[in-house]
Amino acid sequence: MIVGLGNPGYEYSFTPHNLGFMAVDRLAETCGAEVSRREAQALTAATEIEGVGVVLAKPQTFMNLSGMAVARLLARYALPVRDLIVLVDDVDLPLGSLRIRQRGSAGGHNGLKSVIGALEADEFVRVRMGVQPDVLVEDRACYVLGRFRKSDLEAVSEMLEQTVDAVRVVLKEGLQQAMNRFNRRVQSSPS
Repeated sequence: MIVGLGNPGYEYSFTPHNLGFMAVDRLAETCGAEVSRREAQALTAATEIEGVGVVLAKPQTFMNLSGMAVARLLARYALPVRDLIVLVDDVDLPLGSLRIRQRGSAGGHNGLKSVIGALEADEFVRVRMGVQPDVLVEDRACYVLGRFRKSDLEAVSEMLEQTVDAVRVVLKEGLQQAMNRFNRRVQSSPS
């Protein structure tokens, strides 16, 4: 199961906090699937990626309650927690960078905190997508819930493509290969 975290509603569509939804949609596009089936408080699509049957999901519970939907989906499909991949934004990583982990804390992310709490486990793969602003932001919540700047859209698109590639590598070659290939910081270009 591949779950992208985000918030439902048009007003959140192109915000940093909805990168998980955008990544799931991008994955679906590459498979010719549409994430539109309503079940277990989520929108889902069953498809195949790299020869592996997967369920793509976007919880419709709002970010802070994502764990409820994820737990229900895993139960519905009788999947163990270790078969879960969560795609999520990370305001502490530079824009455009990815960080893939097999386990760990929520790192201050309320959506991940909800998932870990509902599953009572942190032994699932997470792909964190960097959305750190290039200037100091006093209110991080306003930043992640505000729209991306036009100047960031190319970096966001490239990061979504890298996320799709990273998920494919996890499924085809394994987690360690994906971490070796994608866990590197984006170098900021000199001014």
